[in-house]
Amino acid sequence: MKFVRSRWVLGIFILIIIFGGYWFFIRKSGPSYLLVPVMRGSITETVSVTGNTTPIQSVSLGFQDTGTIAYVYHNLGDKVDAGEVIAELNTTNLSAALQQAQAAYDSAVASRSSTSLLEAQTQARNSYLSAYSTLDTLLQNDVDKFFGGPTAYGPQLLIGAPMYDYGALSMERGALTNEMQAYRQALPSAGNADPETLLINATTVAQNVSDFLDKLAVAANDPGSSASAAQDTALATARTGVATLLATLSSARDTYRTQSVGATSLADAAVEQAKAGVAVAEANLQGTEIVAPISGVLTQQDAKVGQLASPSTPLVSIISNSGFEVDAGVSETDVGKLSVGDKVTMTLDAFPNETFTGSVFYIAPAQTNTQGVISYQIKIAFSKSDPRLKSGLTANIEIQTRQHNNVLILPQYAILQNDSGTFVETLAGKTPTTTPVTLGIQDQNGNVEILSGVTPGEEVINIGLKAQ
Repeated sequence: MKFVRSRWVLGIFILIIIFGGYWFFIRKSGPSYLLVPVMRGSITETVSVTGNTTPIQSVSLGFQDTGTIAYVYHNLGDKVDAGEVIAELNTTNLSAALQQAQAAYDSAVASRSSTSLLEAQTQARNSYLSAYSTLDTLLQNDVDKFFGGPTAYGPQLLIGAPMYDYGALSMERGALTNEMQAYRQALPSAGNADPETLLINATTVAQNVSDFLDKLAVAANDPGSSASAAQDTALATARTGVATLLATLSSARDTYRTQSVGATSLADAAVEQAKAGVAVAEANLQGTEIVAPISGVLTQQDAKVGQLASPSTPLVSIISNSGFEVDAGVSETDVGKLSVGDKVTMTLDAFPNETFTGSVFYIAPAQTNTQGVISYQIKIAFSKSDPRLKSGLTANIEIQTRQHNNVLILPQYAILQNDSGTFVETLAGKTPTTTPVTLGIQDQNGNVEILSGVTPGEEVINIGLKAQ
């Protein structure tokens, strides 16, 4: 009995010693803290997304026309070059339509020189020839009556006129002689010349004659002139005749312009209409073929001989030989961090032990709304092509958006954020003190850049109590 009491007393004594030691050493010394040093180093901000490989170029094709498929030249998995025909419809009717349209075009071209245009050209040339006859008769029968011995193209001095007119009138009559000789020599080639040019030339000669007649009238009316009544009558007749001729030539020129422009316009319109018909027939014929616009591999081939094809049904798909890229969607909270050219590292589920590199080359300017979730499409180019790549492979993507070197860094768990701001806790002696800090970028490992509030080597309290 005494022995039992002694054991109870001993146990109570030991407990008193333990609790007393705890009180003295633990409670008296106060709480202990885990501390985290402020480090200097590099930190990289990244955006993580998931995407899939897609061909750089791919197309889905069908026929533009309705018809029966007559030929299939390539099958699923075949390699094709740009410009190769993959399948073709029956073209018998469309080929005939093209031949008909071509014949109509050829006929329109051949009929461009219409009857009305030929008539206008003939009338203009006749006016040119008639102008020569009128001027030649006028000069010989009327003008040369003012010269002694009225032989054609042999002008003499005007009898009785003042001496200063003799030489001038004689020289101008000689100049008209030369013009008429040149006119006469050009008559045989008039049929090959431009009709309007002929009328302009005839008008020029007639105007020169009219100017000469005006000067001759001044000389005839000179008080010292001995022009007879017959000569005055001849001069009046000549002046009337050349005035009538000038009006006739002007009218002929206007008529030719109107008729030729109208005839040419109608002929040109007919040719253009026929040409358009050929273009439509050719387009219809081209719509009977599926032609590869790019070089690549057929990943869909549903065209079968004898099948009725519809323009609205894609039958063929091609992925290009130019390789693959990665398409991914980025949230609206992250898209502002991205820039074209950002470096990318990726892992593909198909090759789990390999890392692929690349860069962002496209960021969509508009959003994609998928069941109320907003994202922005980005495209990533591989740094190197790899023949093992296929379409649709899952890619786990890390996009490096910013990297800062030689900056102050703390782990996220050492930072306190609340409604009052962002802080760290340091010890002033044994008392925790709250210090505000300014944060920079954050990496995927939970490290944060500290822009202000701490110094290198300073220790802050591990608020998150994460084991170091």
